[in-house]
Order: sequence, then structure tokens, then C-alpha cells
Amino acid sequence: MDEIISTIRIKGIRDGLLVSLPAGEWEQQSSALLTQIDDQQAFFRGARLALDVGSQVLRVNEMVDLRDRLSERNVSLWAVISESATTEQTAQLLGLATRVSKPRPEELPSLDARNIPEGTALFVQKTVRSGTRIEYPGSIVVLGDVNPGAEIIAEGSIIVWGHLRGAVHAGAAGNREVSISALGLAPMRLEIADRTLERSESEFESEFEFSDGPQTALIRDERILVEAWQSSSGTG
Repeated sequence: MDEIISTIRIKGIRDGLLVSLPAGEWEQQSSALLTQIDDQQAFFRGARLALDVGSQVLRVNEMVDLRDRLSERNVSLWAVISESATTEQTAQLLGLATRVSKPRPEELPSLDARNIPEGTALFVQKTVRSGTRIEYPGSIVVLGDVNPGAEIIAEGSIIVWGHLRGAVHAGAAGNREVSISALGLAPMRLEIADRTLERSESEFESEFEFSDGPQTALIRDERILVEAWQSSSGTG
């Protein structure tokens, strides 16, 4: 179950949240989704959910059951996207949308991490494993590690309460006032707005030898600077 949950992708869109499920049996997929919602009740409460089920074939009773169970958790299922004609017809029969509008990056809010309004941060309460991609139009806080092969993309700041070894991009819509912080900072690729550091770059390697403790990466003087992570670093 944990492996399925770790591969569920969540993306903020104009009309709510777009959740993409990995391939697998529907019973396991739906159970993993409900478990994740139960684990992050504050985030999902009142959310409008568009669900991408890939090629999964769903019948009326299966979709109705999921819709009812989501409703019990104060989550509204308003769209189902599928490659299956049967699933698409089922969704339409139930009055659900089968297409979603994905906003251009400039239509999403650009957030200042030093003044994050309540409810605009996505909390991921688990280690992000290889092959997982999380994208969100706000800040992302990971309570765990970000493993090599994982990717985190945020329009706000990124905070990892663990070891960061994957790829991260903060300020994805162009906001340079954000930062990337971790208890252990050794990503394969680090991006802030339009600035990038790769592990193959000698500058990157020297920057991340700065300290063995918690570190913060931010833009100063047109380049990414890495320094000790302190409470005054502007990530709160």
C-alpha cells in the first residue's frame, strides 16, 4: 500500500486538485487514495478532485462508491479523466466532467515563502521515493526524505525535514524570493526560478560542502547561494 501511495501524483489546477493514480488494481488504487486523504485531512478537506485513472475500466457502481466515500471525507469528485471509453462514458452518465483545464503557469499564484497564507502549503508526510513527481502551485513541505530519482516542483518554497537527494525546483513560475531547505541537502539537481545547479557542476559540489548540518539554498546576486539553515532564513 505504501508503494502505491508514494506514486500518487497531486497537482494543483485552476478548478481544484488533479490526482493521477498509478497503474494497478482498482481496489488497491482507490484504497491508497482514501488512505492518503485520511492521512492529510486538513489539506484535502473541502477539495474539488479531478481523478486521472489512466486506462482503468470503471463501472457505475465502482465510481459511485468512490464518489460517496470521498464525499464522506468532505472531498468532492467533479471529474474523471481516463483513456478508457467505458470509464469516460460512466463518468458522463454520473454527470462528471471528463476534461480539465490546465492553467498556464502565469495563471497560478506566485507565492512569497516569507509570507505563506494558511492552506497554501502541501504537506507530504512520508519519504518521497524514486519515480515519484510532486507538483504544487504553492509551497511543499516533506516530512521525510526525498530519494534520488524523485522530483519536487513548487511555485513557492520547498522544505524537506529529512535528506534531500532527488531533484527539486522551487519558484517554478519565476518567483526568485523562495528557498529550498533541508536537514541534509545533497540533491542531484536544484533549481530556483530560472537558476539551476547540477551535481556535475564543480560550483555545485563546492557549495554543498558548506556544512554537514541543515542548509538553505536561495538566490543572491543572480546566483544560487547555499548557507546554514536558520530560523531567520525566510522559509517560514
